Amino acid sequence: MAPHGEAIVRNSSNTVNLCNPTKSTNLQRTISDISFELSKEAADLQSLPPISEIEDAKCECCGMTEECTPGYVGQVRDKFSGKWICGLCSEAVKEETDKNGGNREEALNSHMHACVRFNKYGRAYPILYQAEAMREILKKRQVRSKSMGARDNAAATKKGGILRSSSCIPAITRDMSDLTMEN
Repeated sequence: MAPHGEAIVRNSSNTVNLCNPTKSTNLQRTISDISFELSKEAADLQSLPPISEIEDAKCECCGMTEECTPGYVGQVRDKFSGKWICGLCSEAVKEETDKNGGNREEALNSHMHACVRFNKYGRAYPILYQAEAMREILKKRQVRSKSMGARDNAAATKKGGILRSSSCIPAITRDMSDLTMEN
C-alpha cells in the first residue's frame, strides 16, 4: 500500500500506476462484522442522556475524596445518618454493625472514632501508634488471664493444656557453652 491509501497496481508492461482503490473495478472495500458492531455502538452511545454533574465528596471518616454523582451522595447520606463515607469505610461500618448486633449508629461512631484517632496520631507518629496498639493487645491479654482463676488453670491441665513452670533458657545456654568448650 502506498501512502495516502493508494494501491500500487502493476500492468503487464511493468509500469507502476497509482490508483484509488475505490475507483478500481476489481477492488472492493469490505467491512468486518466487528467494525460494523462498533459503529452501531457508537451511534447508540450518542443517543444516551448526558451524565449529570460529578462532584468531589470527602469521606467524613478517613478523609479520602471520591468523584460521585449528587444522587449517589444523597443515597449514602440517607444510609449513614447524614454523613458521607467512602466505600471502604462503609464496609468497615457494615462489619462493625454485624459484630455489635445491628446498631448502625453505634458502629458508625466507633469507626469514626478509630479513623479520627488514626489520622491524629497514626499518621504523625506511626511508631508510637504501633506501640500503643501493642499495649492495648497486652492489656486485653492480661484481663483474660486474670479472669481465668486457679480453678480454671487446674481444669486446663486436666484437658491437656500446657502450663509453663520455669524457663528453658538456662538449659539452652548451658548446652551452648558445652558445645563451645569442646571446639
